Amino acid sequence: MAQEHDNLTKTWLKITILTDPALVDPISDFLMGVADVGVEIGVDDQAALQTLNVYLAEADLQHSEKNRIISEIASYLKEMSAIFQVDLPVMTTTYFSEEDWGSTWKKHFVPFAIVSDLIIAPTWEPYEAAPGEKVIVMDPGMAFGTGHHATTSLSLGLVREVVQRMIGASVLDVGTGTGILGMAAALYGAAEVLGIDNDQEALTAAKDNVRLNALEGVMHVAATPLESLSGDYSLVVANIIHDTLVALAPILDRLTKPAGALVLSGILQGTQTENIIQCFQDRGFRLEKCEQLTEWSALLLIKEMS
Repeated sequence: MAQEHDNLTKTWLKITILTDPALVDPISDFLMGVADVGVEIGVDDQAALQTLNVYLAEADLQHSEKNRIISEIASYLKEMSAIFQVDLPVMTTTYFSEEDWGSTWKKHFVPFAIVSDLIIAPTWEPYEAAPGEKVIVMDPGMAFGTGHHATTSLSLGLVREVVQRMIGASVLDVGTGTGILGMAAALYGAAEVLGIDNDQEALTAAKDNVRLNALEGVMHVAATPLESLSGDYSLVVANIIHDTLVALAPILDRLTKPAGALVLSGILQGTQTENIIQCFQDRGFRLEKCEQLTEWSALLLIKEMS
């Protein structure tokens, strides 16, 4: 009999993967590119197997979409077990309620340095900045994105580089999530930042985080569709996925000022990175820097003057 849920309580899908330790990194990186997911890694050095917990917002997914994601994950697990020659990971699915979300994250989200001089600190863990440090206080709420993933730290390093060498930079953060990249741009000296997202939970979290960090005078968060934006920006940031970046290339081009910068991530090393570089070079951008970490790349591209 199918599990029933209270219609008044939002329920979330949790996928638990029990795997050989050799697959922890490739699986967790892959999962971040499959959908909007939160990945929690339980590490026990004494255990022969390790556990990954993956959280998806079931209420936001059609049944067919949920099954597609589960099937895609299962196929990847089978492929990786063959490549690494280890036992096939065991995958199970369960549900948990909205009120359990906060306690789940709070156990694992502690202050950490996302780049050398920027600390991400949760609201429930007071942190006193050392000399020269900047701090973003945040609560992920029901949105995903605490800054732990490689694509975020890669993007943030490039955002810092661009904003610090510009005077009065205007920044567009596409798919802002919890607002972490936009807030960092503001802290590093951007004059104005617009963060946009089409997910209501992300918008709520980002707005709350901007307020927590007293950045309302610099950063604005909105649900404005990307294609509806006019004007142009000194820096456009998009940490999404390869196919979406390709589809959005004409709009990202239009919204970037001549001689402005474009920071792109959510791209796997190898073919995806090469495709994105070629796509934007064809549109008149010059590759200035390609940073890589684990399996991921982040690109800094400069729009050539016409």
